[in-house]
Amino acid sequence: MTHGAYTPPQPVNEPVRTYAPGSAETTSLKQRLDAMSQEVVDIPVIIGGEEIRTGHTGQAIVPHKHRHVLATYHQADASLVSKAIDTAEDARRDWMELPWQERAAVFLRAADLLCGPWRDTINAATMLGQSKTCFQAEIDAACELADFWRFNVHYMHQLYGEQPASAPGMWNRLEHRPLDGFVLAITPFNFTSIAGNLPTAPAMLGNTALWKPSSTSILSNYYLMKLL
Repeated sequence: MTHGAYTPPQPVNEPVRTYAPGSAETTSLKQRLDAMSQEVVDIPVIIGGEEIRTGHTGQAIVPHKHRHVLATYHQADASLVSKAIDTAEDARRDWMELPWQERAAVFLRAADLLCGPWRDTINAATMLGQSKTCFQAEIDAACELADFWRFNVHYMHQLYGEQPASAPGMWNRLEHRPLDGFVLAITPFNFTSIAGNLPTAPAMLGNTALWKPSSTSILSNYYLMKLL
């Protein structure tokens, strides 16, 4: 057991790249965009880290070019939903008992990965799958989601620090515990950042989450899942 009053890094907003013509960041993103536009990704159902391919599939297309197929995604049936619930329940105890600073570290690391080696991939997937410009993808998929993860750690630390007043001769303490059961996160199609935040915010606080992404933003959401 570790003992310490831990303070996470002070969060700051992720700087937004401008993608000026001819810049290194523009060249890098365009190369990734071109490569990903040539791929048709096979997206499985993921339960407890296990990839499951059901054969019951749908297609993710480019919204502004309907003949361009980006991915084939496998759909879950009722039995897989039940399996996902059972898996979440099995993982719940270990995850909720993990020290809060260890859970926080997972998402601070995820934010660094998103803003670093995964930035072009997540932005390109958002551009292709949700018809966003490079700047729209940048402020949504990269910067806003990284801000969510970093600031949520800060807010979690604040929340745990809010304690009741104590009268003389006593010490009142408040312990925050996760919810009973699990959180079902059904995320929208239009913001990659919201899709990434809805399942991870409760997870950061010790809950387990089942994530059902929108079929029309499944490419970027799949890459977020791989990042995590």
